[in-house]
Amino acid sequence: MEIHTLAELPEGGGAVIAQVGTSPEEREQLAERGITAGAAVTCKLRGAGGSPVAVSVHGVTVALRAETCEKITLRAVKLPKVWLLAGNPNAGKSTLFNALTGLRQHTGNWCGKTVSGAEGYLRYAGVRIRLIDTPGTYSVKSETAEEGAAAEMLRDTPHSCILCVIDATAPLRGLVLLLELLELDSRIVLICNLSDEAQRAGIRTDLQALEARLGIPVLGVTARDRRSLRQIPAAAERAVALRNPCREPKPREQLYAEAREIMAEAFAMPPEPHPRTDAADRLLTGKYLRIPLMAALLLLTFWLTLTGAAYPSEWLERGLCALCDGLSRMCAARAVPSWLSGALIDGMLRGTCRVVAVMLPPMAIFFPLFTLLEDIGILPRIAFGCDRCCAKCGACGKQALTMTMGFGCNAVGVTGCRIIGSRRERLIAILTNALVPCNGRFPSLIAVVTVFFAGQGAAGSLKAACIMTALILLSAAVTALWSWLLSRTFLRGAPSSFVLEMPPYRRPQTGAVLLRALCDRTVFVLGRAAVIAAPVSLLIWVLANVRIGDQTALLRTAAWLEPFGRLLGLDGVLLLAFLLGFPANEIVLPAALTAYLGRTVLAEQGSLSTLHMILTANGWTTATAVCFLVFTLFHSPCAATLLTVYKETQSRKWTFAAWLLPTLTGVILCAAAACFLRL
Repeated sequence: MEIHTLAELPEGGGAVIAQVGTSPEEREQLAERGITAGAAVTCKLRGAGGSPVAVSVHGVTVALRAETCEKITLRAVKLPKVWLLAGNPNAGKSTLFNALTGLRQHTGNWCGKTVSGAEGYLRYAGVRIRLIDTPGTYSVKSETAEEGAAAEMLRDTPHSCILCVIDATAPLRGLVLLLELLELDSRIVLICNLSDEAQRAGIRTDLQALEARLGIPVLGVTARDRRSLRQIPAAAERAVALRNPCREPKPREQLYAEAREIMAEAFAMPPEPHPRTDAADRLLTGKYLRIPLMAALLLLTFWLTLTGAAYPSEWLERGLCALCDGLSRMCAARAVPSWLSGALIDGMLRGTCRVVAVMLPPMAIFFPLFTLLEDIGILPRIAFGCDRCCAKCGACGKQALTMTMGFGCNAVGVTGCRIIGSRRERLIAILTNALVPCNGRFPSLIAVVTVFFAGQGAAGSLKAACIMTALILLSAAVTALWSWLLSRTFLRGAPSSFVLEMPPYRRPQTGAVLLRALCDRTVFVLGRAAVIAAPVSLLIWVLANVRIGDQTALLRTAAWLEPFGRLLGLDGVLLLAFLLGFPANEIVLPAALTAYLGRTVLAEQGSLSTLHMILTANGWTTATAVCFLVFTLFHSPCAATLLTVYKETQSRKWTFAAWLLPTLTGVILCAAAACFLRL
């Protein structure tokens, strides 16, 4: 596509003015601002509806109406090369995108995990090419949120070529999407991905027959093998040069019939392409074994996390605290004001370091284990096993996938709810996602479970893993209960149809899984927690150093909250800690320890025996520990989660409901547990 006038120049695009064809009076006004023939201009931004247009010329930004811009012609200039990546869910688009651009977009062996677009760049023949990965879709006619986003991007994004990725092991659905895309644009390259898996399954693909039938370049690649991707740029250039006309639109039934014909001509399919998958499914999704096996996988994951994270957390905490002590001594030696060094080192830095020490080791173990289950293809089987229960609750089985996302981060789980097609069921999943404990709550849960109920050692780790599994199952049960209540009150409606592709089991890429889990998940969540923990740690330092009468502001506030805390089986210190933990759940227990010890800095957790001694000395009993666990499971979502809820729903009402539902649950359950335990 060529640009002829200033009105057609996209945001961020640059060009040179060829002629200013306005009236003499207007031409003089424009010339005074440097808009003359031969001047270089850049489009900065556009107003609503495309007018006015703000352009930069000679370092000055000038706003013009679109009518004026249409009279200013430009020297022939081509749009930057833009390739769109399209395909069905789970066809390997994200893996192909990563291989071409070198980025680390999250990939997973289940459908619908890409719920928003991503973009990167690659170079070919000295030209910089922008590659946009659209959400996976089965059709350009939107049915779910991510399909609507994909269809809009494919229709409205200016581009020079579309790379349509299909799964060579199951080509029919991809061919239907390809035929729909050919009705929109003829500049398409068909990429048959997973060619290695197709060969192992006995599937033979005739690429030449496909190319002859469709009239577009066709490639067979394996996204994990970068050598097979070298032919893609040349094929894209060939697709643009062909300049074929677009196909006439056809009804969907005719598209399916044509896709079956193409498949019969070009693909030789064995009678049973995935015998091992079917056998494994009979085991994992069987009537009697699916629940015990899922619980066993959860138990194993927690046991490995608990066993492996205990000592690294302690070592990391000691090392970071020693670093902070050294910086404090250096500031004292250089006569840095105590209030400044206290605020920066004892407040922000020390508090952030302790959050990092508590979170990093468990996440570095839990996320890779969870990603391995995802890469193998276990998550869709969990959704399959949970659908019957979800349907009885008026929800969708895909909600099980968004719940598992919530283990890492509730904000991510809320975003993942886009894979649910029904708006009603999507709202149910969004409102109940915070009932599943995120990674930020795990350190506090694990510490209190170990100290008060499990003990240390190998036997203690196994017992703690069993209790943690029971807590997770409790959160799942409460989620199901609230889903049932919402579906029969505020979000009434019949359950939608449940359609979820069950991908074949795949051998996990262990190296890629570790890198993805550590870089994409662990570092992201840890970085977000550290950014939030820094100002909160500073606030705690201020409250612990400002005195009101004979008490610090921290203890004075805790005393004011004491009656409310006792009602919930807690105390004022714990209730204040939960309030301070609104930006980041990770700092709840350290904030409580700071108040208990009367310190002016965020307290470290220390060894488990020391933690038990501190808590019991401040009135903790088994009943307090139970109420703490319940309230940690069910309390207000963090600020990032609520912000994400608002972005997804664009509604203050539903955002308030997302805050109220888990908070109300925690208050009711804690008050009931406290009353029962007192009896």
